[in-house]
Amino acid sequence: MKARFGKVAVLFGGSSAEREVSLMSGQAVLAALQGAGVDAHAFDPAERDLHILKEEGFDRVFIALHGRGGEDGTVQGALELMGIPYTGSGVMASALSMDKWRTKMVWLASGLPTPRYAILEADSDWDAVVADLGLPIFVKPVHEGSSMGATKVTEAGQLRAAWELAARYDSLVIAEEFVVGEELTAPFLEDRALPLVRIVAPDGNYDYQHKYFTDDTRYDCPCGLPAELEAALQALVMKSARVLGCRGWGRADLILTADGRPYLLEMNTSPGMTGHSLVPMSARVAGLEFEALCLKILEGARLG
Repeated sequence: MKARFGKVAVLFGGSSAEREVSLMSGQAVLAALQGAGVDAHAFDPAERDLHILKEEGFDRVFIALHGRGGEDGTVQGALELMGIPYTGSGVMASALSMDKWRTKMVWLASGLPTPRYAILEADSDWDAVVADLGLPIFVKPVHEGSSMGATKVTEAGQLRAAWELAARYDSLVIAEEFVVGEELTAPFLEDRALPLVRIVAPDGNYDYQHKYFTDDTRYDCPCGLPAELEAALQALVMKSARVLGCRGWGRADLILTADGRPYLLEMNTSPGMTGHSLVPMSARVAGLEFEALCLKILEGARLG
């Protein structure tokens, strides 16, 4: 195994708002790779300069960073310049998928369904936004993940405060039509869609706390949908990944309305790998235990 992969760095931690989750993901991945006999080492870009990877002779990198500075194409670009193969999507797809606004524009241009939206600014006409999108409205920073800075707005008077909260995380803030339906997530591994996961959160509030730090949220995998419908949603997700240029592995979030219409919400190119994470849960149902999943992802490390 050591000879097969060479010296491997697991990048986790970092300096984004999702550092805490990344530390959990990275430690789980590191333990799995080391348990499989891989010569894997921890590497926190917040504590060591990336160029050290080249100096210390690392042969490939497993990216377990989340959010900005890890999932947005910057680390991928640095690794490209150093010529060190890495897991997951490349520079363009990482940058594009991290940007919820431009992701939507690409999906809409490709004829893929996603909720209607508006970009919010300090001088936005809040009443006009509410009139256009209706209530509730979901407000979130364009470049953050894990529901950081996100608010579900149920009254028009809350919209400005929701924008102010999101703007603390990002200069670009998006307001999205709140589509009512079942919350699903759809992981993929290389060119294969994995089983869908149905997310049932308390009061429909799948926020940062419920994602990572409580056991109140229920996850159903298998998701319970008819096989034909699940296959159609998996095909939609694979197309949504292809048009963004994603590769390796990832996870798309979507809503399925009561009358069977799907809406793509966002694409995650470096999803969580914690004890609460959904890609490992889905992979397990597909017959891939955590260690095998980590090895498969590492196997796909590449440049270009």
